[in-house]
Amino acid sequence: MPSGDSTLIAEQLRERGVQVTVQRLAVMRAVASCPHGTADDVAEVVHGDIGAISRQAVYDSLAMLSEKGLIRRIQPAGSSARYEDRVGDNHHHLICRTCNRMVDVDCAVGYTPCLTASDDRGYEIDEAEVIYWGRCPSCSTAALVPAVH
Repeated sequence: MPSGDSTLIAEQLRERGVQVTVQRLAVMRAVASCPHGTADDVAEVVHGDIGAISRQAVYDSLAMLSEKGLIRRIQPAGSSARYEDRVGDNHHHLICRTCNRMVDVDCAVGYTPCLTASDDRGYEIDEAEVIYWGRCPSCSTAALVPAVH
């Protein structure tokens, strides 16, 4: 998992055959600093970090880094794509229907239990994505507090 350390990130880029650039380092740091952020969130952090960079350059970097397995792209139903640097494990996500907060949740049982479909229909399954929807503790508590008129 990449951290905010540019030296470590540069090593990870090289290991995947990716040229190290100031922009890619900044994108990786931004994804690490705002887990589950949208491309626009990442672009805002990158712009604050290194200054001038086009939104398209950020989008291109996110796409390439996702393709290389250095970051993970998640696109919940009805939501913009989000990005995280937690890769290479079998974890899932919890999303609040009220505030859209997303958090990681480890797989509850076994190594990759969700990879066993009841009927694979001939597919060679190599990944499963599970998203749990509900309300976060803050939104649940807020719903219980009566409105003051």
